[in-house]
Amino acid sequence: MLADLFKLSLNNLRRRKLRSWLTMLGIFIGIAAVVSLISLGQGLQTAITGQFSTLGTEYLTIQNAGTGFGPPGSTVVKKLNDHDLKVIEGVRGVGEVVPRLIRIVKVEYNNAARFNYIADVPEDKTKMKIVYSSGNLEAETGRLLEIGDKGKVVIGQNIAKKENFDKEISIGKKISIQGEDFEVVGILKKGSSFQINNVIIMLNSDLEALLEIDNEIDLITAKVEETENPEIVADRIEKALRKDRNEKIGEEDFSVQTPLEALSAVNQVLTAINVIVVGIAMISLLVGGMGIANTMYTSVLERRKEIGTMKAIGAKNSNILLIFLIESGFLGLVGGVIGVAIGGGAALGVGLIANNVFGSEIIIINLSIPLMAFAMGFSFLIGIVSGLIPSYQASKLSPVEALRS
Repeated sequence: MLADLFKLSLNNLRRRKLRSWLTMLGIFIGIAAVVSLISLGQGLQTAITGQFSTLGTEYLTIQNAGTGFGPPGSTVVKKLNDHDLKVIEGVRGVGEVVPRLIRIVKVEYNNAARFNYIADVPEDKTKMKIVYSSGNLEAETGRLLEIGDKGKVVIGQNIAKKENFDKEISIGKKISIQGEDFEVVGILKKGSSFQINNVIIMLNSDLEALLEIDNEIDLITAKVEETENPEIVADRIEKALRKDRNEKIGEEDFSVQTPLEALSAVNQVLTAINVIVVGIAMISLLVGGMGIANTMYTSVLERRKEIGTMKAIGAKNSNILLIFLIESGFLGLVGGVIGVAIGGGAALGVGLIANNVFGSEIIIINLSIPLMAFAMGFSFLIGIVSGLIPSYQASKLSPVEALRS
């Protein structure tokens, strides 16, 4: 009996193909939006989490308040200085302290020019090792900078690509930075960070001479001693700098950040974005549900004689109710399946394009089976709920009244 009701419901939908497809449009647009945008958000979150996991939790980053977007410390108005460095060095629990410079420079090669950001490495073996370790920097070809490498640089993978200067940069080639030539001795391994893949690294003395920098620090990396808690040490640094600068709590013009704090802040932003995205997509699903309800109401009006005939030959109210519920549920389910397919494909496509454009895995797409199952189940539920009232009204029609219309 149930199989016959399914067959009858599907035949009714086939006879109204165009209307059925138009009814499902709102459903699969909403489901596609939910699946694709949540998958992209989770992919971005996975990539960022992976990037932060490569950083040691024992490293703290101190910088002054910035004025916009850019590499850490590069957009501040007032730079850190040697005095700030000494204050941080005197904090209990702080081990090695490494001052860093990060700037934007003009790079020329093969008669082509572009702007890249550049970072320094200190000319001290211990501090140099901390920079390489905290940034997870490794050379894919050539080598990293060493003490005494005057006039030499290491570049990120994206900079070396042919697309940037119409010619690939290889080991031993010279590039012009701010009008001065530097030899490329290493190309970094591809990292999960956009910054690592697009950075130029040179010795601190070379960068200070190149840009005429004196007593300026863009950011400071402080290594916490093994026996200390990074969060507690970060709090001590804040108190020391606040006291030195005579600033009140909440009015600081600097920040002390641990990798875990930065990751938490990013995750909060991404979670908020996902909530907003789901809210927007739900509006589309609501519209889709109204479309199903409208279609079912119309179907009941058009098929009153058919309903009356079925009741006259012995069909029960429950049979009529099931026929219409199967139709509305099927519209929701098929809309959900199509939406999941479109949304999953869109997420994979956008992720692939973004990773190719930026030259690094800024989005790692792993389509979630529970998410897709939930999306299909939810769309089926929307179909059932939307068709519930029209189906109930159809089941309650009097055979005489239905045949009269």
